[in-house]
This record gives sequence, structure tokens and C-alpha cells, in this order.
Amino acid sequence: MSISSQVNKAREYCEKKGARFTLLREKVYALLVERDGATGAYELLDRLKETEQSAKPATIYRTLDFLLEFGLIHRIESSNAFVACHHFGCSHPVQFLICDECGDVREIQSAGLQETLDRQANQHGFRVHTQTIEAHGICANCQLHQ
Repeated sequence: MSISSQVNKAREYCEKKGARFTLLREKVYALLVERDGATGAYELLDRLKETEQSAKPATIYRTLDFLLEFGLIHRIESSNAFVACHHFGCSHPVQFLICDECGDVREIQSAGLQETLDRQANQHGFRVHTQTIEAHGICANCQLHQ
């Protein structure tokens, strides 16, 4: 799916939820969609300043908070960076394959993982609200070039 198609899909999703997908939110989301890897807030701010000279750290953090709240992006906790979600609108557990060489991030869905985690949590009287798993390693492309 093209960047503009993904941005349009996000805009429609926000409108259905009664939220405004402002031009600033659109720009930040598009910056994340065009990347294969995760991007930090200050890198996003630097890229945003190319078109929005007045952008400040608070600007980017408010925008990221909105995008996180609506499930349009995910936070990579281990690197405090962000990555676009391409299948928002559904509640789903999140697993990432993160290449430590090139920074590529792939979101995957592992069949049965959520059920196993929920079953084991229930055995301990625990209820899982959110689940994010980050697996670090080396992607196939980087393995070829070692």
C-alpha cells in the first residue's frame, strides 16, 4: 500500500472515531509510514521541521500521543522509538522482529501466543491488558552481508 493510501486510511479511521486527523498528525504519521525501521521522537522532530519550522518537542510528543491512543503507531520500548501500524482499528497483540544491525522492524502476529500468555496469566490470577514482545536479532538481509 502506498504512503498516501495508508494516510488516507488513517484519516478515514480517525473521522469514523470522531477525531480530527490534522495536517500535523498526517505529516508525522506519513513520516513513520515511509520508514521500515523505528524512529525516535527527536529524529521525527528534525524531519518535521523541514516543513514546519516552528515545531517543538511538545508538538511532536502531543502528536505521537494522539497516534498511539488511536492505535495508528506502536512504541518500541527497548529503543524508545515509534513505528507505524498498518492494520489499525483492531485490538491485537503486538510482536516485533527488530534487526540490531540495520534497525528494520517487522510487526508479526504469532498464532497462539496470546492464548498461551492469557492462560498462564490466568493461572496466576493476572489479567493482561496489553502485550508487546520485542525480539532482537539480525534480519535476513543483514545476515547475507555478514
